[in-house]
Amino acid sequence: MAAQTVATTTSVDLGPASALSCRECGTSFPLGPIFACAECFGPLEVSYDLPVGDPESLRKEIEAGPANIWRYAPLLPVPADVAEKPNLNPGWTKLVKADNLARELGVEQGKLFVKDDSGNPTHSFKDRVVAQAIEAARAFGFTTLSCSSTGNLAGAVGAAAARAGFRSCVFIPHDLEQGKVVMAAVYGGELVGIEGNYDDVNRFCSELIGDPLGEGWGFVNVNLRPYYGEGSKTLAFEICEQLGWRLPDQLVIPIASGSQFTKIDKGLQELIKLGLVEDKPYKLFGAQAEGCSPVSVAYKGGHDVVRPQKPNTIAKSLAIGNPADGPYVLDIARRTGGAVEDVNDEQVVEAIKLLAQTEGIFAETAGGVTVGVTKKLIEAGLIDPTLTTVVLNTGDGLKTLDAVAETSQATATIRPSLDAFRDAGLAH
Repeated sequence: MAAQTVATTTSVDLGPASALSCRECGTSFPLGPIFACAECFGPLEVSYDLPVGDPESLRKEIEAGPANIWRYAPLLPVPADVAEKPNLNPGWTKLVKADNLARELGVEQGKLFVKDDSGNPTHSFKDRVVAQAIEAARAFGFTTLSCSSTGNLAGAVGAAAARAGFRSCVFIPHDLEQGKVVMAAVYGGELVGIEGNYDDVNRFCSELIGDPLGEGWGFVNVNLRPYYGEGSKTLAFEICEQLGWRLPDQLVIPIASGSQFTKIDKGLQELIKLGLVEDKPYKLFGAQAEGCSPVSVAYKGGHDVVRPQKPNTIAKSLAIGNPADGPYVLDIARRTGGAVEDVNDEQVVEAIKLLAQTEGIFAETAGGVTVGVTKKLIEAGLIDPTLTTVVLNTGDGLKTLDAVAETSQATATIRPSLDAFRDAGLAH
């Protein structure tokens, strides 16, 4: 179908955002709380009138901005005064030069980095995407923030809603890790467990949107999804700026729905288009847990269709058996010369401990997946150990303590005496 324009004008102030555009047929729609194309049912994403002019001036403007994602406001669907509004101001997390981990993995010194997003307000990258969604919710007049969540998003929505003065009601699988349940509930919004897995929760939320019960509700990852997804671009922006306005050669990114993967690629392409970084090849690698690896299976099988799976893994934040952006992940991985790989639960635990013991970063299970897949890809010769490689850690290990609790206990319990210390063989 040829691309067409339904409408591209709107009175909504979302900064440089100009319209919503279908990824499949290119049809444009006015900015609004919609997520699927009325022509072909393809997914919608934000189109922009991006700033033009001298890249060096834009770099300086960004560098003079706040130490959070709003330094990139000229490149995001937010009003120019976004930093003055009540929000959690996520982002500008550490890019850690991981030389100790590099030695363990056989990577050249100075070439391996961990983008540690556990430093966000609710200790996961989800604060970035929720910050974007809440600005769209304000613009469209919603009064309740909601989501379907595997855990981290529920906490991020609860916290952001509390700060911004919204009501929140979020939905999670009934068997979520207890740490994530507590963190989502503590902010005072409604937290509802749904019997089933994440895909069951997501289907329920889609039904609620179409019912009068959902009137005035902004579902950050459904009817606000086009704006929500743009938050992941800020990971790409920060990584490049922290590398001295350079593209990394290789990135390893966890895959749940696949949105983060696709939006990081979009962010890199926008930086190239604006002249903020030198255009050069880069490779994107996707990481999944073996117990929920529909994209990895499709990639390794040479398929274009991603067949849904029933999740069964300790990496519950990645346990989306029917990932919406799965086919787009395949396209990008193949286009950039990357790959999609998976690791089993035992390898996830080993990788969590490896990162903790080398770099002092305690990752949640999703971080174990990315580090484990990085190790596997290096051993397979798919990641070049001489090139600049960035591995994403998207959450804090305190949220998934059960994954490592059994093998991470006190070395010894002794009486409070020097003799007992010696007898325990600890005096060395």
